[in-house]
Amino acid sequence: MRIFIALGIPGLAIIIVLAMIGMKSEPPKKAQVTLDQIVNIIELEPMTAEFEIQSQGTVRPRTETILSAEVSGTIVEISPKFIAGGVFRENEVLMRIDPTNYMVELRQAEALVKQRQIEFDGASKLREQGYRAEVELASAAAALATAKANMVRAQRNLERTYIKLPYEGIVRAKEADLGQFVSMGTRLGITFATNFAEIRLPLTDNDLIFLELPGAAEMAASDDVIGPSVVLTATQRGQQVSWTATIVRSEGVVDESNRVTYAVVQIADPYRLHMEGDSLPMGTFVAATIQAPTAVNVFRIPRGIVRGSDELIFVDSDNKLNVRAVNIVNSDADYVYVNEGAIAGERIVTTAIPTPVNGMPVRIAGEAGSASSINEVATSLSEY
Repeated sequence: MRIFIALGIPGLAIIIVLAMIGMKSEPPKKAQVTLDQIVNIIELEPMTAEFEIQSQGTVRPRTETILSAEVSGTIVEISPKFIAGGVFRENEVLMRIDPTNYMVELRQAEALVKQRQIEFDGASKLREQGYRAEVELASAAAALATAKANMVRAQRNLERTYIKLPYEGIVRAKEADLGQFVSMGTRLGITFATNFAEIRLPLTDNDLIFLELPGAAEMAASDDVIGPSVVLTATQRGQQVSWTATIVRSEGVVDESNRVTYAVVQIADPYRLHMEGDSLPMGTFVAATIQAPTAVNVFRIPRGIVRGSDELIFVDSDNKLNVRAVNIVNSDADYVYVNEGAIAGERIVTTAIPTPVNGMPVRIAGEAGSASSINEVATSLSEY
């Protein structure tokens, strides 16, 4: 009997629980609510922007000369300025090659000219008197001309014993010294002019959109063509130093290796020999800021919402997404600037969407539809 009672009590409990579950009414079913993603947007407004194009380059002399001996001989004189870093004046003698042989050649040439002149004068008188033929007079004239040419050559060779340059400059390298015998063509040193320095600035195709560089036709038509102004900066002795310069020309070709165009900046008196200011030595690496002309009808867009390199997410009038590429003409640390691929008044998404798809519906934050949907969801959840 006790066994039947012990087994009957759990069974009765199970039956009672099942009966209570069967008596419970089912809860009302709620309609499933599909929620579109809420996004923030901004409307595109055209603006006028002033761009600064950034580039860099190395300062190099506009005029540089490799000095070579034009005559042979022993170096008998060297200026104390003919050392690396030495500054010399225009037409200052930097070096002298032994002139003795060339002075002798000049004296001989002068004497021969006098002799040939006397012979020509005599032939002319005899020809006038009818004692000489025309051929003999022509031969005397040719001999005189040859003697004069030799005298000019001797004079020039004597002048070439003086090593000097037609500009004010600095010696970059000294490659010959006092007492050394040099032949024609022997390298003596390297010098450069200090009147102007140049910097080649690489510019991309996007940089050139807003730059008006002097072209080959303009430079051929006038020597006074001047391009945009440039501010050059470099670090000297731990301090930032700047210089003002101008773009004077472009090289007119696209570099095949990196697809850039080089603009050439010119700065006057870089060593400040004749004006006040900080010097700009050759070989200095400088950063360049080019002031570009004003650009109109461009859109400034936060840099962080650009997908990939040039894509934006647009929202059409039906609140559906449209992902498309735009043309970015410039950018800085915070913004990109677009001139094509978008029109004024269009809306672009600023909210991050992991996988946007064209035609995907969204709700705009702050719109009435978005607020009612949120309230609907909240009411639905409270009923559970």
